[in-house]
Amino acid sequence: MIDDRQRPAYHFLPAANWMNDPNGLIHWRGVFHMFYQYNPHGAFHATMHWGHATSRDLVYWQHEPIALAPTPGGPDQDGVWSGCAVDDHGVPTLVYTGVRGTAQLPCVAVSHDGLQTWQKDANNPVIAAPPAEFATNEFRDHTIWQQDGMWYMGIGSTIREEVGCVALYRSHDLRRWEYLGPLVRGDPALGTIWECPDFFALAGRHLLIVSPLPFRRVIYLSGHYADHRFDAEFSGEVDPGGSFYAPQSVVDAAGRRIMFGWLAEERSVAAQRAAGWSGAMSLPRLLSVRPDGTLVQTPAPELQQLRREHWFVTELVIEAGTRVPLAADGDQIELRASIDVRHAEQAGFAVRRSADGAEETLIFYDRTSGMLVVDRKQSSLDPESPVTRRTAVLALAAHEPFALTVFIDHSVIEIFANDRACMAVRIYPALTTSTTICPIAAGGDARLTTCDVWRMASIWPADGERER
Repeated sequence: MIDDRQRPAYHFLPAANWMNDPNGLIHWRGVFHMFYQYNPHGAFHATMHWGHATSRDLVYWQHEPIALAPTPGGPDQDGVWSGCAVDDHGVPTLVYTGVRGTAQLPCVAVSHDGLQTWQKDANNPVIAAPPAEFATNEFRDHTIWQQDGMWYMGIGSTIREEVGCVALYRSHDLRRWEYLGPLVRGDPALGTIWECPDFFALAGRHLLIVSPLPFRRVIYLSGHYADHRFDAEFSGEVDPGGSFYAPQSVVDAAGRRIMFGWLAEERSVAAQRAAGWSGAMSLPRLLSVRPDGTLVQTPAPELQQLRREHWFVTELVIEAGTRVPLAADGDQIELRASIDVRHAEQAGFAVRRSADGAEETLIFYDRTSGMLVVDRKQSSLDPESPVTRRTAVLALAAHEPFALTVFIDHSVIEIFANDRACMAVRIYPALTTSTTICPIAAGGDARLTTCDVWRMASIWPADGERER
């Protein structure tokens, strides 16, 4: 598995088997704890446990023993599903979704040894049933905050009108909960079930991030919270790349809000089982918000410690229709560039390009449509690999350069553009030679004003590249 060319080297993932949603993110006494949905029995979704990893810098992670497992005969006998972690007056506490049959209900566990072992509450589940107005077993995933000496909890669900909704509760002790009504409800355009809510204040506003079904995408609502109700003024898409899902955020000691999301696979289930692993965590993203309430995501600066060999290019004309490789290449890369696109209809890069051009993934700005585009139609010669084009709205001003940051990590590409668009996509090149990087332009020449490329180290000591 470690030799799998598709396996990321500097994105977190367990040593083997299936992973999905980040859970219980918490910064505890100088250490980041990441829990996550995990199946220890294979690279497929079944019998969810909570995996556990720790880090002091958001980059290098250490695997820890499984934190939570289903209890036979208990309210979580069929799965320990997603939830969150809080500091309850010095006691680290997990609130998670216990699954038994069709029931999905909140459960609590605490640790008294520094988040290494967990004791489940004898009275789980701590809420016996969803509110009557929900009339559903889709009642899962938790976001918790403190306000006026009370705990408040939002639970993802669907309401009778079959629209996504977050149910709001409050409690003195995280065990006895009072239902307060819907925190906010959506509309049919925003999905029928809201998974993995993450509700928080940021820069004088409140944001709610949810993952709506059946769309399998992530949206955010931006607005104001008062009197136990969230007034959402508008919505936006967090990451339209098709892989990023179920994110959760944590606040560190410096007050930064940091988000991780699950990067789902887009190759066949058979290929995942054969590889022996499935899923990866996104890179850490710092969240901020503009005065108009729009969400900004930027890669955490801690990632810079992974940079190794460096290449730099400046003031390079990109002739339309050409493919001239940069000196830099690789499948474990960070690329930062500024491109003047005023005289071109499209400009960007071909990455993971093979020597013969049979494979390549195109990342470019389309000036006519005002879109960031990832074109995967030639990403792989494997006929089962994804070919869907992914796009994100990115309308540049008349003289604004295309400012692009791209992280390439084998089958994962994460893209940040102009602090306005962000996409994580999956590709599965079949050729070992698919490592070339070429600036590209169409409909006129463009100018590569600056371009930095770094080869990135692995985060795993076994790979022999962990230099600190």
